[in-house]
Amino acid sequence: MLSRKQKLFLYKLFSLFSVVRGYNILIIVIAQYLAAKYILAPKEGFMEIILDGHLLAIVLASAVAIAAGYIINNFYDAEKDLINRPKKSMLDRLVSKRTKLTTYFILNFISVAIASIVSFNSFIFFSAYIFGIWFYSHKLKKIPFIGNLTSAVLAITPFFAVFIYYKNLSSVIFVHAAFLFLLILIREFIKDLENIKGDLAQDYKTIPVMYGEKVSKGLITFSAGIAIAVTVFLISRYDTSYMLYYFYGSIGLLIISVVILYKSTAKSHYILLHNILKFIIVSGVFSIPLLNIDVILNKITRVL
Repeated sequence: MLSRKQKLFLYKLFSLFSVVRGYNILIIVIAQYLAAKYILAPKEGFMEIILDGHLLAIVLASAVAIAAGYIINNFYDAEKDLINRPKKSMLDRLVSKRTKLTTYFILNFISVAIASIVSFNSFIFFSAYIFGIWFYSHKLKKIPFIGNLTSAVLAITPFFAVFIYYKNLSSVIFVHAAFLFLLILIREFIKDLENIKGDLAQDYKTIPVMYGEKVSKGLITFSAGIAIAVTVFLISRYDTSYMLYYFYGSIGLLIISVVILYKSTAKSHYILLHNILKFIIVSGVFSIPLLNIDVILNKITRVL
């Protein structure tokens, strides 16, 4: 049997994991490695990529910086989250603000220290990334549209660290990045609708607070339209192999989301839309190997 002190420690550990959203970070780590293998360096073996020390350093530096970003974001949003997510907030508050701030600074130091192993440019990149996350959480988040754009940019930034490492910035990379950016931006707009009650109480000047839900829904529809246009361009211009079916599915889900959006009146509806966008994003990560499915099938055939 665990003692009361041990149970409290475990609760606090789980609370910290909740704050840093460990499951999100795991998805990003997987996405970075899959992008490295199937988009950036398809000719290299998987073990060769896994054992690449510099790539590992970039992935770890990204994961640690993102974890620190979630902590500082939670620190500034604590009062708002009490209104929007009361149950999760009670769990998050098991860890004191002082502990969160201490952990935040330690994680940032670890991130830049790991990045410096790769190169001085990597050190500068992650230092700028960490500053960008802090500036967004402290200032930009409360500015309508600018906050949404910044959040989406920061979300895809870790992938550019991997792209730069492989010195691969071809046009197809930017089209894929634009598609991901638009999905994240739409999700950010939906989150504003989902959290409108807390934003109003804490004077967050988001788009639905400043201009109303109708304008916010119009922006989401416009962004979804651009995302669909980018997807059509991607599948018509580049060879996406079997990932083509993922993109077709994404178009269908985006159209369904817009239909649901205009029937949405309650927070539960926006949570549903948020989860649909999250599903599209996560499905996209695990669909990356479909870009080189022929190579995978050939290897399986050889083994059999």
